[in-house]
Amino acid sequence: MLSVHSVAGQVFVLQLGLVVLLVIAAVAALVVQARGGSLNEARQRSLVGAETFAHAPGTLAAMQSDRPSALLQPQAEAARKASGVDLIVAYSPQGIRWTHRDPRLIGKHLPGHVSVPSGGTRTETFTTVLGPAVNTTVPVKDASGKLVGLVTVSITVHHTNQRVMGQLPLLLGSAAGVLLLGAGGVALVSRRLRRQTHGLDPAELTRMYDHHDAVLHAVREGVLIIGSDGRLLLSNDEARRLLDLPADAEGQHIVDLGLETQMAALLVSGRTVTDEVHRAGDRLLAVNVRATAPYGGPPGTAVTLRDSTELRALAGKAEVAQERLKLLYDTGVRIGTSLDVTRTAEELADVAVPRFADVVTVELLEPVLRGAEPPWGTAALRRMAVSGAARQDMPRHPATEPITSLPTASMAAEEASDPSLPHDRLPAAPGTGHPAPADHSGHRAPDLGPSRINRSVLERDLRTADDWRAQDPERTQRILDHGIRSLITVPLRARGVVLGLATFWRGGASGPFEEEDLSFSEELAARAAVSIDNARRYTREHHTAVALQRRLLPQALPEQSALDVAFRYLPARAGVGGDWFDLIPLPGARVAVVVGDVVGHGLHAAATMGRLRTAVHNFSALDLPPDELLGHLDELVSHIDTEEVQSPTDPTREPDNGAGITGATCLYAIYDPITGRATLARAGHPGPALVLPDGTVSFPDVPVSPPLGLGGTVPVETAELVLPEGSRLVLYTDGLIEDRDRDIDTGLALLRGALGTGADRTPEGTCAAVFDAVVPEHPSDDVALLVARTRLLPPDRIAEWDVPSDPAAVAPVRSECTRTLETWGLADIGFTTELILSELITNAIRYGTQPIRVRLLHDRSLICEVSDGTNASPHLRRATTTDEGGRGLFLVAQFAQRWGTRYTPGGKVIWTEQSLNNGDQEPGPDLTDALLDQWDESAV
Repeated sequence: MLSVHSVAGQVFVLQLGLVVLLVIAAVAALVVQARGGSLNEARQRSLVGAETFAHAPGTLAAMQSDRPSALLQPQAEAARKASGVDLIVAYSPQGIRWTHRDPRLIGKHLPGHVSVPSGGTRTETFTTVLGPAVNTTVPVKDASGKLVGLVTVSITVHHTNQRVMGQLPLLLGSAAGVLLLGAGGVALVSRRLRRQTHGLDPAELTRMYDHHDAVLHAVREGVLIIGSDGRLLLSNDEARRLLDLPADAEGQHIVDLGLETQMAALLVSGRTVTDEVHRAGDRLLAVNVRATAPYGGPPGTAVTLRDSTELRALAGKAEVAQERLKLLYDTGVRIGTSLDVTRTAEELADVAVPRFADVVTVELLEPVLRGAEPPWGTAALRRMAVSGAARQDMPRHPATEPITSLPTASMAAEEASDPSLPHDRLPAAPGTGHPAPADHSGHRAPDLGPSRINRSVLERDLRTADDWRAQDPERTQRILDHGIRSLITVPLRARGVVLGLATFWRGGASGPFEEEDLSFSEELAARAAVSIDNARRYTREHHTAVALQRRLLPQALPEQSALDVAFRYLPARAGVGGDWFDLIPLPGARVAVVVGDVVGHGLHAAATMGRLRTAVHNFSALDLPPDELLGHLDELVSHIDTEEVQSPTDPTREPDNGAGITGATCLYAIYDPITGRATLARAGHPGPALVLPDGTVSFPDVPVSPPLGLGGTVPVETAELVLPEGSRLVLYTDGLIEDRDRDIDTGLALLRGALGTGADRTPEGTCAAVFDAVVPEHPSDDVALLVARTRLLPPDRIAEWDVPSDPAAVAPVRSECTRTLETWGLADIGFTTELILSELITNAIRYGTQPIRVRLLHDRSLICEVSDGTNASPHLRRATTTDEGGRGLFLVAQFAQRWGTRYTPGGKVIWTEQSLNNGDQEPGPDLTDALLDQWDESAV
């Protein structure tokens, strides 16, 4: 018998109750469904009866006859009895009955309102003393649609329910059968459960499981139960720890758990084993294996594991020595992969955790971070690396924070007071009696210079290190609370120079540092210090090159009205290159833009870039066309290369990364805001990109010449572009579109995509969009970008006149110029302008040839240009007292801010520039008389 106190009995009662509830619910649902079906059936029968009688042959004729009751009553009664409905009533539109089950009601008026169904047929449900009833009314109409009479058929639902009640015994019998089958199944399940639980009640079963689980996990031996198919059925906590099993190990096959090959083979072999020693990771385990079948269990094996501490200690020294050798090898491989000081310090910290220490910190002297030699005096330390995933919450100085105290050993503090110690034996201990310098917060920082960190420090137990704890009691106590118990501090020394400190920390679980650990840490630090020193020297060169290059590049572009310009420059991560850009105002409101790239990196490339940029400025001052200017640059680069080859080697000079450069590239363009034309030439440089005002992007075909420095074997050709106002000319170096991870076509496609969006972008916005979309994540070369949006000088600020070769024409042109200046609001400088134009026009008429033209430009300054058809250039000289002439050009130079000559394909242009607000500098009376004398001469 099943007891209700046992687990099986309780499960039986619960399941039986659920079966009974399900059967009752099913029977109730079927009854409700049957009743609903009976009501629907009554509606259908009522509708069919009414429609049939209303449209039966003779019904319409009988209703239209003089004796409708006599004709319809027999038919209605016969139809009622045949169909089994309760009532068939035919009546007139006025409500007078023609037929009825009770003959006494024939000829009498129907009670209530008589209405004609709007939809042709109306079915109603109502309640009578016999139960629910259904009433269907159907109109009878003649051929013209006129209502002749109505037919109503009524039936009670009681009649249809009788059919349902006839099926109820079958329904109840089926429910009883289901109930018996369910109870039988529940009994079988409960019986099997009783056999498996041995008839125990829940409390007994829980207590037995708790005792089993407590014993299984409390023992300090690993326990495994393995099935006959080699799958792990059970494991306790100690077994999981010893074998490093995953959390979901149970249910997996032994060979899939990542165990040592011999260990896995033993566990699935099934053979009896007593205290066999096998390796499991870094542990040696004593293994016992027994079969479970003889002891009443299912087929399988029971395994116990015990950690052999003695054997592990015996083999530990050899393993430690091997691991130290491997760690030193890994140090040489993993430290120094880059020439970055911070990254090298991080590599030292990462390589020692967790194989040598739990936490490693690296502090460097601040001069080292700048690439300088550490001074022998006081210098600040800065923590650059912290490693140790298991101790991330340990209170300590965060990375890059200045250090104001050191992990000092007590024995080092005692030696610090001994003045007889040599400098190389001074310990890493503060407190020399000398005042410490103040840091940025106003606190006094200890003397942490190279002379104070020359000695390694070992502290086996920090809990007894009173001097270390006295430096910062609050922080050191928190470190001890986190389990840190031992440390080693080692100076990072290379070429006899101390660069910083490496500190190794261990927790109590790892064991304290020993003397042999101190020598190993010194070897580890020595290897890392060499890489840090290499990175320091590289940093020094890099900072020097960056500083030189930034001084050589333009800090701000000059003001001008022809172009709206923005620029970007990004130095390469590997080293400073020779990319440069510039904007140079030219006479006549024109502007020259230039972008270039010197081959190589380092100081040499930066210095050469500065020389080329200066040369471009000098050549631009001569107003040379782009092709001639690049020709002169080519000669200069060839001369620089020749100097590099022929100059004697200086043995004291450190080698430059860019030594022996072979050339440079350059793109030079001149834009004229008067005509909107740009003249371009390039030597080995990527061509420009052009964005029209409507957003169309193109790469104009500018003839390319060989790079500068190849001897001018091919002449430089120019291209001329007509740029609508608002166009954007994009100049760049190859570092923008080329990279080791992508080809130039991909870079150009990215550039086109970045320029094609945002037609109304400003040059500054264009630079930002291009850098975001095109610049590689880690560029291997410098990137220079210059975006220039074109402007045009308004036509109402330009005035031009043709001048005939007649001295008498000077006065009329001079008058026209005066009126133009008054129109521009520049009457204050009108007299000075008349003097200048008179001299220039007179010289053109006397010494030049046709065509002679005069042009005034109202820009940031007033520009006067007089052109003629000869190439002879005037020269400024000082006339003697006996000379009758020769003073006009001297006077021009006195009253103009600048003046000069530029040559054109058809002759030359003499130009001057005047400030728009220098009316107070009008010539005095004496000078005016002298100039008027010259005007009189020119007017003769």
